[in-house]
Amino acid sequence: MSELSLRQVEARDLDRCYEIERTAYEGDEAATREKIATRIRQYPQGFVVLERTGEVIGFINSGCADEVVMADEAFKELVGHNPTAPNVVIMSVVIAPEHQGQGYSTVLMRHFVEQAAKAGKRSIHLMCRELHIDLYRKFGYRYVQPSPSDHGGMVWHEMVMELGG
Repeated sequence: MSELSLRQVEARDLDRCYEIERTAYEGDEAATREKIATRIRQYPQGFVVLERTGEVIGFINSGCADEVVMADEAFKELVGHNPTAPNVVIMSVVIAPEHQGQGYSTVLMRHFVEQAAKAGKRSIHLMCRELHIDLYRKFGYRYVQPSPSDHGGMVWHEMVMELGG
């Protein structure tokens, strides 16, 4: 995997990140181009892209909050985001469909968790569909509860990783 590199998002990545988001998620589950642009503009520190031979193939984006309410739809537009808050909230973890199943999400997640820990964050929160619960458990997340969110008309589950920051 030596052709892989991880870096902070740049404005020029917007169209590719939106394309990946749109093709990897089902229906209304995907963030809009505007939401992705907001995340890039307002909190690039929490937006990591994974490149393979110079092409963006996946990313994780996030915001930070003092109190986490996972079902808060406004937070997906970074309403209430505080970059110095101790809790990270992941909004998207996504690998382009043609690159899925090759271990790239593991590379991306390990880097993201390491970066959050170095920044002194206390926890990382995310919502996932049932089929991904075991995957996130392998990364070290703990199952919290079914989420009251019905984002995209889907059933979601809340998970958290304590970092101790």
